[in-house]
Amino acid sequence: MFASQHDHLKTVNESISGARPIDEETLSSVAVLAERLDRLKETSSLFADVAFSDDVQELADCEMISAIS
Repeated sequence: MFASQHDHLKTVNESISGARPIDEETLSSVAVLAERLDRLKETSSLFADVAFSDDVQELADCEMISAIS
C-alpha cells in the first residue's frame, strides 16, 4: 500500500511542478488522495481542518469538472 500511496503523491507532485503533464493519471491520483483524506476526516476530528493546497485543490476541481462532462 505504501508504494501505491507514494505513486499517487509523486504523480500529483510532479504534475504540479510541471515535471509531467496533467493527464487522466494525475486526475485519478487526486481522486484517490481526496477519498483517503475524506476517510481520515471521518475517522477522527483531528483531521477536520486538513485540506489540500490550493494547487491540489485546483486539480481536484478539474477532476470533478471532467467527471461531470
